[in-house]
Amino acid sequence: MRLDLGRIRTATERYEKVYDAAALGGDRDDFRVAAPVSLGFDITKDKEQFHLVGAVKTTLELSCGRCLEPFTCPVDAAFDLRYQPHAHNAGEGEREIEEDDLTTAFYENEEIDLGQLMREQFYLSVPMKPLCQEGCRGLCPVCGTNLNRSTCACKREWEDPRLAALKELRTKH
Repeated sequence: MRLDLGRIRTATERYEKVYDAAALGGDRDDFRVAAPVSLGFDITKDKEQFHLVGAVKTTLELSCGRCLEPFTCPVDAAFDLRYQPHAHNAGEGEREIEEDDLTTAFYENEEIDLGQLMREQFYLSVPMKPLCQEGCRGLCPVCGTNLNRSTCACKREWEDPRLAALKELRTKH
């Protein structure tokens, strides 16, 4: 999944493609791509710099942060990125990061890795605490029962053993 920059002859071109979900699967990701991925963007060429403006759409399968059950999450992520050759990033020491630096990426060998671009957009779209539903009750901390499906008779009140001596004083008086 690489975009060959040598094939871009005009100043502005359109790129659209649908990728199979299995092509983007990764064992190390916190999500699974559950539907085909639609990638579309306009690419503007300015000498060795390329400006990509577009969107990536798919459905991801995530694990709920409370009950650990899998659920799907639609993704429609817009992006606006600038690519420049990796050699231009020589590193001039310390400097303040500017807004343009956050949207600048680098390419090597006249290619842009579209798989990396899409995975980056997926990670930016995933919620910090993914929940299968707003009112997810999670798992029982004692027996592990999914409280969305059933209830249990576990005692959920925790007593701090360090305060047992104070509790004993209270019951004596």
